[in-house]
Amino acid sequence: MQLIQPDWPAPPNVRAFSTTRSGGVSSGVFASLNLADHVGDAPADVVANRARLRTELNLPAEPCWLRQVHGCTIVTASAAHQNCEADGVLARQAGAVCAVMTADCLPLLLCDVHGTSVAAVHAGWRGLANGVIEAAVTLLALPPQQILVWLGPAIGATAFEVGAEVREQFMTDDSAAALAFQTVTATSVTPPRWRANLFLLARQRLQRLGIEQIYGGNDCTFSQPDRFFSYRRDGVTGRMASLIWLNQNASNC
Repeated sequence: MQLIQPDWPAPPNVRAFSTTRSGGVSSGVFASLNLADHVGDAPADVVANRARLRTELNLPAEPCWLRQVHGCTIVTASAAHQNCEADGVLARQAGAVCAVMTADCLPLLLCDVHGTSVAAVHAGWRGLANGVIEAAVTLLALPPQQILVWLGPAIGATAFEVGAEVREQFMTDDSAAALAFQTVTATSVTPPRWRANLFLLARQRLQRLGIEQIYGGNDCTFSQPDRFFSYRRDGVTGRMASLIWLNQNASNC
């Protein structure tokens, strides 16, 4: 199983990983580590893939799998139930595994420097524009200088083409968002099309909240078909997961 471990100065009791598409039993367009049960994959294969993930990471509990809707609801792991409708989950107790699934949208993993809280957030452009990051940070209720954020694999700036209305929505909220959009070359298209940088849009919003310890944002899902699922590239496809939890015993990290 090929996993990505965030390169960030998280405290030793914080465990965090992002999966790739490798290491599971699914076949065809879902090959091979699809972790989503809502995309048309064989249910038994998804169950097997999730079991492999639990074993590989020695997870302390089943991840809190959300039903993501591109909204701004963040739930606490203590109050959440499997497949509850939300786009982020937060835990303050050891052993609760926060998780989000993506296949182009941006996964964010958050923790604090003292290792008391963790969160996983699913952010597509709609979630970013409508404040899913702000909702997660508000629920964390920590000074911004104590928060660390890792940006996981998402569609890169050279591949994510959007309409002018998307750019205008971000620009209305913050004129600095203009830096995250580039005009598509060969603009015979009317209205104009733009390429959006999800990583930069997320960084801008985090920095507006006073958060400066931001890491990751280096992997494009669209341009690496051997490593990642990509909805924009393939249409019918699987989902990766980004997971974070507080370990019961820091010495076991």
